[in-house]
Amino acid sequence: MSKFPNFFKGSSGSKSKHHRSRGGPSPQEAIHKLRETEEMLTKKQDYLEKRIEQEIAIAKKHGTKNKRAALQALKRKKRLEQQLTQIDGTLSTIEFQREALENSHTNTEVLKNMGYAAKAMKKVHENMDVDKIDDLMADITEQQDVAQEISEAISRPFGETFDEDELLAELEELEQQEMEENMKSMGGLPSVPSAKLPSSRPSQRATTRRKAEEENDMRMLESWAI
Repeated sequence: MSKFPNFFKGSSGSKSKHHRSRGGPSPQEAIHKLRETEEMLTKKQDYLEKRIEQEIAIAKKHGTKNKRAALQALKRKKRLEQQLTQIDGTLSTIEFQREALENSHTNTEVLKNMGYAAKAMKKVHENMDVDKIDDLMADITEQQDVAQEISEAISRPFGETFDEDELLAELEELEQQEMEENMKSMGGLPSVPSAKLPSSRPSQRATTRRKAEEENDMRMLESWAI
């Protein structure tokens, strides 16, 4: 943990005072300057693009009628296009430099905060003894076991204990006896008639089938209406 402060030697102590005495810019200032330069070059790009469109319009206007003026306009267009190409390359370089500077600044802030956190953690752990923590956790575990034993002892039922399966079997036997006594008092089960029930007549069966078909047709019509 003591290695963390070594990351920031360049930003503290006599070296930082030496940098400030030389007037070196901070990362934020450098990033701000690069953004201003990007904005300026972007505006210059817009201006050059408009100039190129103007020169093209002039060349089209003169055409073969005034060939000299048309050629001069095309030459100016070429020079403007060269400037535009140079600005594109410059913007790419500036953008790369700005992104690299932003990443470096972010990494520096991250490492600095990690160093602060490491110092805070070290300070918190200064008064902690690992052996004492182990003893404390062992005491807590032991007390939890004691509390569990006390809870089990308190919740244990007193007196005689009975087998629940035997009680359920006895209850079922009593219910069966009660059912048999009720059947005897009612004169036993009713007799089932031996003669066959008269079947429905054919005309009745046809009428029932016709009604069923009509009901099916009505349901179909209702589903089509929906």
